[in-house]
Amino acid sequence: MKDTKLYHYLLGLEDPWIVNDVQIDVKGQQVDVWVQHGQGLQWSCPECGSEGALHDHAQERVWRHLDSCQFRTYLHARPPRVVCPEHGVRQVRLPWAQRRSRFTLLFERFAIEVLSHTHIQAGRRILGISWDEAWHLMHRAVQRGLRSKPKRIIVHLGVDEKQAAAGQNYVTVVCDLDRGTVEEVTEGNNCASLEAYFDQLTDEQLQGIEAVAMDMAGGYINAVTGRLPNGREKIVFDRFHIMKLMNEAVDKVRKQEHKHLSQQGNPMLIGTKFLWLYGQERLPSKHSDWFASLRSADLKTARAWAIKEMLRRLWKYKSRAWAQRYWKRWYFWATHSRLEPVKKIAYTLKHFLYGVLNYCKHRITNAMTEGINSKIETLWKSACGFRNKQRFRTVILFHLGGLELYPQN
Repeated sequence: MKDTKLYHYLLGLEDPWIVNDVQIDVKGQQVDVWVQHGQGLQWSCPECGSEGALHDHAQERVWRHLDSCQFRTYLHARPPRVVCPEHGVRQVRLPWAQRRSRFTLLFERFAIEVLSHTHIQAGRRILGISWDEAWHLMHRAVQRGLRSKPKRIIVHLGVDEKQAAAGQNYVTVVCDLDRGTVEEVTEGNNCASLEAYFDQLTDEQLQGIEAVAMDMAGGYINAVTGRLPNGREKIVFDRFHIMKLMNEAVDKVRKQEHKHLSQQGNPMLIGTKFLWLYGQERLPSKHSDWFASLRSADLKTARAWAIKEMLRRLWKYKSRAWAQRYWKRWYFWATHSRLEPVKKIAYTLKHFLYGVLNYCKHRITNAMTEGINSKIETLWKSACGFRNKQRFRTVILFHLGGLELYPQN
């Protein structure tokens, strides 16, 4: 079988395209394939599909194709241009590549598969392409996926910030909690950041959002209340974020008490930092006796821990009325505990109580978003950071956006 015939099959060409010439550079480990078309053909306008006569040819272009026996393979052709009565002269669609692509469809699909299973440094080495070519492929894939993404209604949103560089440099990550995908990444961590996402949605999509899980950041609160119908009733403050704040309050009490006891020569709290962070049911059995003795020692830290554990039970209530009744008992205890870090958290939660009690109706948390943030952190570390936020957005949506990345001709 001649080389031209072989590459006709390898490239998957169909009439009117044929392989005209094949040149193999053994030393350079490269194969160059030239294709051409027959004469006297009618061509379809890429805009409207109407057929017209050949006008001329564009300059010769080159596309990277899948390797041939470990030889880099390049396809060469002069794309024909058609005369359309409505749109004028247009370059026809080519069966082996999408418009403005430097790669064939088969290579692009393979590259996306490789890049989606590894980090960009390893992926570009496997594919034998440059950094810029790898980013070009990923960017095209993400843009293609966003264009073809259906305008579906997202019922439960998760919103969180993610540090994008050193200093106060953040992006806002918006997630679909039901599908576990990233919907959008916007610059900053303020009201405008979340509003930039809402601006992309239709009125029907905005109406369809039932709940938004977030932390107690004022900018995000303003965006939801300002853009969503009955937005205040849809805000659910993340319980894990609240309990993180409460754990920090317990640790502050421990530090203060440890300093006081150490001055008196009492080492009771040495090495107990992580014990007080456990929930009661998760405490390792090997520490049970030790922890029981600490709790019975009339420590301020033990009292702060007990208040923290009582707060955790708030999220077990499904009735808002009963949850509010329980909250009042907890709030009285916390504010009369004479533990300043605990009292500070109690006053903060009172201000944001509406979003805490909304959990009774919308039982969602930002646990899914935190898991996605952990994956984003892995992507960040594997790439050793990113030049700018746009590339950071591209890699997040490429790996975690749930998009249809593969090209279709």
